[in-house]
Amino acid sequence: MARVPAGPGRGARMRDDPGFNCGRFADGVHLFPLRVYYEDTDSAGIVYYANYLKFAERARTEWMRLLGVAHGDLQRRTGAVWAVRRCAVDYLRPARLDAAIEVRTRLRAVGGASAEIGQLVRRGETELARIDIRLAFITPAGRPVRLPGELRAKMQSFVQPQSRP
Repeated sequence: MARVPAGPGRGARMRDDPGFNCGRFADGVHLFPLRVYYEDTDSAGIVYYANYLKFAERARTEWMRLLGVAHGDLQRRTGAVWAVRRCAVDYLRPARLDAAIEVRTRLRAVGGASAEIGQLVRRGETELARIDIRLAFITPAGRPVRLPGELRAKMQSFVQPQSRP
């Protein structure tokens, strides 16, 4: 999918869907807004714990898209995909039905075939969940494979090792 390049502080929009927002970068952090829908919540109207991982996945996908790399294109080009190797979540406060939330994604490290990412789900200034993810770039057989040089270079420019999202 082709995209219109983002200007400073603006998100990219996909050319084939002008209303689709991929989020935006601010100071090296990807900011991805979401709304909590009924389908995201339990019977009490609180976001079901596993859905925070879905929110984080969507944000990482759009972060990559803003880098100019759609997951489908990357898989077709290299035959490899990203897989979650490790995930740790701290649930701090609940998100509720209809809340406007934001997932902040920060790349902490990029290796030859891996990436370490910190994500923070917030409602305004209130931290709701902290997520630490280690991704592996793998073949269909599940073996690690080196990241394409161009992708690794793009990612490397966003590394912020010690800071929180």
